[in-house]
Amino acid sequence: MKTAKEMYQYCLDNGYGKGFTKGWGVKHFNLIEKALHDEEEVFIAFMGLHNFSSMTKHNNYFAYAITNKRIIMAQKKLIGENFKTVSLDYINDIEFNSGIVWGTLKIDTLKEVFNVGLDKKDAKNISEKIQSFIHDLKKTDKESEKATVVSSKSPIEELKDLKELLDSGALTQEEFDDQKKKILNR
Repeated sequence: MKTAKEMYQYCLDNGYGKGFTKGWGVKHFNLIEKALHDEEEVFIAFMGLHNFSSMTKHNNYFAYAITNKRIIMAQKKLIGENFKTVSLDYINDIEFNSGIVWGTLKIDTLKEVFNVGLDKKDAKNISEKIQSFIHDLKKTDKESEKATVVSSKSPIEELKDLKELLDSGALTQEEFDDQKKKILNR
């Protein structure tokens, strides 16, 4: 997703909030669209009540986007805007809490905590999706770090290391064959 309309439609399609009106929802996401870097892609988008503590205590609707680099939070106002980003590396935890009707998605970062008020079913689904996404992203980062470390060795050393991983059961035969082919084709 790259455009404000795509992000808003994603929210509608997945039940991830719709904001006050479609017009305002798209305006909020437009701030996010403008802030995206070329290599950045939005994987999860949702809308909720920012800094939610109760139905009468919150900062109104914000658009949220989870990219491969950061969480972006944006709100277009009649005059001005609110905009904040947090690197995924600075996220301590994502937590879900529910009441009778409303749920809270708690985003705990190194500097502050954001509570997002949503329908409780949506909050739970979004929480699970974000946690899964961050877990998969960190797993991919660790695998690419390992690949970088391995590639700094000579091809013979890499093949020996691969064979040890195969023998220990850490790699399947298919994974071993794929990695071996990559090493030999360099």
